[in-house]
Amino acid sequence: MDAREAALQRAYRHAVRWLASLSERPIPARASVEETVRALGADLPGGPSPPADVVDLLATACEPGLTAFPSGRFYGFVVGGTEPAALATDWLVSAWDQNSVMRAVSPAHTAAEDIAGAWLLDLLRLPGESAVGFTTGATMANFTCLAAARDAVLDGAGWNVARDGLVGGPLLRVVAGEDRHMAVDLALRYLGLGAPELVKADGQGRIEPEALRRTLAAGGRGPTIVILQAGDIHSGAFDPFEEAIPAARDAGAWVHVDGAFGLWAAASPRHTHLTDGCSAADSWATDAHKTLNVPYDCGLAVVRDPAALRAAMGLHGAYLIQHEHGDPIDKVPELSRRGRAFTVWAALRSLGRSGVADLVERLCRHAGAFAAGIADIDGATVLNDVVFTQVCADFGDDDRTQRVIGRLLDEGTTWISGSTWHGRRVMRISVSNWSTTDDDVRRALDAIRGAAAGA
Repeated sequence: MDAREAALQRAYRHAVRWLASLSERPIPARASVEETVRALGADLPGGPSPPADVVDLLATACEPGLTAFPSGRFYGFVVGGTEPAALATDWLVSAWDQNSVMRAVSPAHTAAEDIAGAWLLDLLRLPGESAVGFTTGATMANFTCLAAARDAVLDGAGWNVARDGLVGGPLLRVVAGEDRHMAVDLALRYLGLGAPELVKADGQGRIEPEALRRTLAAGGRGPTIVILQAGDIHSGAFDPFEEAIPAARDAGAWVHVDGAFGLWAAASPRHTHLTDGCSAADSWATDAHKTLNVPYDCGLAVVRDPAALRAAMGLHGAYLIQHEHGDPIDKVPELSRRGRAFTVWAALRSLGRSGVADLVERLCRHAGAFAAGIADIDGATVLNDVVFTQVCADFGDDDRTQRVIGRLLDEGTTWISGSTWHGRRVMRISVSNWSTTDDDVRRALDAIRGAAAGA
């Protein structure tokens, strides 16, 4: 047995042990950064170590400092687990070690990317001619789509960003709802576009179409991007696309939809109505490691006009082996990229159309169970209309709500984080993991009841 095989077998045993522990282990990490540093050893060794021993050290030193994100009882952020076929495929991705940006160099990955991209467009009810780029996550998916939007609307105004940059060009307006996700602001900052103009949203975070019309009309026509969202991070609410997109179109705007977790509603017959009208936009961003439950990292940037995406992301180098039909490198910011499409293909192939729908519906059903259970707790109030996978609640006042959250995390059965929404401290529950069971929800609700009773 060579050193590589020994290290792989050791990693397999540690991985299986870790996964087996998720059903019963406390969700929060038990060791601090400082304790983990001491366990790992801060001094660089003077010479080599056997690879299998290194794997053993890493696994045993780090295990107490790991949060059980893959557990069915983690609801702190919109973080999925890893569907079994996607997890196993991700091991192959590392073993195959493909730089997956050129068609000629890694035809296997390009084939998986082409197929998975077509399946995604079909499941999410998006235009079949769209280009799909596989990015690191939703933030970079938003960045990629908004880069295409920026360049396209400025090109329409007679300004070539690739050649001339932004300085001296026409003023570009970006308009978004006041409850947009912070990742949108970050992507705009990366792109040199600054903060967006904000439009009033209703109590659930949905942009108000008439307010959008007034905002757009006040600025007149010109290069404009309107950002909508599929799935508010607190309420799970979806913007009214059937009204908002025509309002943006009347102003000549490019419409982008941030659908990090909510865009997957389109794959469920019971929830697809939430995305009605969404397919009329120009670009969409989502995250496969959220609702679809593939491993980190895998965002998806979808642009209706492939030429616009290539114009923003494509590049040429004399040493690159470029294909006449285009390459994955034309659709993403990275020159080096692991084989993300393999894991997406595996998850979709394993689940099939009905399996994806069932996954989405199961997550929504669990969210409904959380809302019903919390509503029965003395002093607790569910604050949002639970239309998808998000639940927000308070426990009477900010201080008590924070005490409940603190006691809950100290107890360890579940991880549910706090947030501030509409000026109130809230408990925010995100149901995102394929492995969450009815029993996981029951155990988490019992823990919430116990924390509330002691607060």
